[in-house]
Amino acid sequence: MKRHFFLFPLFLILSLSVFAERADRDKPIHLEADRATVEDINRKDSTRVSVFTGNVILTQGTLRISADKVVIKEDTNGFRHATATGNLVSFRQKQDGIDEYVEGWSQRVEYDNRTDKIELFKQARLKRGEDEVNGDYISYNMNSEFFQVIGNYARNEETSTNTDANNRVRIIIQPKNKSAESNLE
Repeated sequence: MKRHFFLFPLFLILSLSVFAERADRDKPIHLEADRATVEDINRKDSTRVSVFTGNVILTQGTLRISADKVVIKEDTNGFRHATATGNLVSFRQKQDGIDEYVEGWSQRVEYDNRTDKIELFKQARLKRGEDEVNGDYISYNMNSEFFQVIGNYARNEETSTNTDANNRVRIIIQPKNKSAESNLE
């Protein structure tokens, strides 16, 4: 059984025209790793693939991804798609206009800088402030802050029949006026 949960209420609660740091997209990507394999940078006819392994740290402006391995595919137009894997990959990015970060963790993270979309697979967790979303798969559009969370994700969703309670979507939404409520007591 396919479990989808579209977080329109969470989107409305969390967003007040707050988006990922807009300047990040125009900043260079910095990578650190124990080992790297980079294809010829002058290649013009197809996608270039670079592989970074061992304590990999990818940064682009305020975006930071930490993983055991990162594979970056760059197309002929310069757009990049990164797949990060590890025993919990983490990412963090500052929100535009406020001093707040979105953070996420999962076994695999895929980031597409053309669409500013990040996908988290297996043991996926996304956090902003004290609000938190957990599921097997989380898709997060960094520009619009649209979330899609699936409790039991399988590529072939027709064969996904697991109804285990541990595979359900879990959300924690803190009250907006938490500090104001405690002052009233």
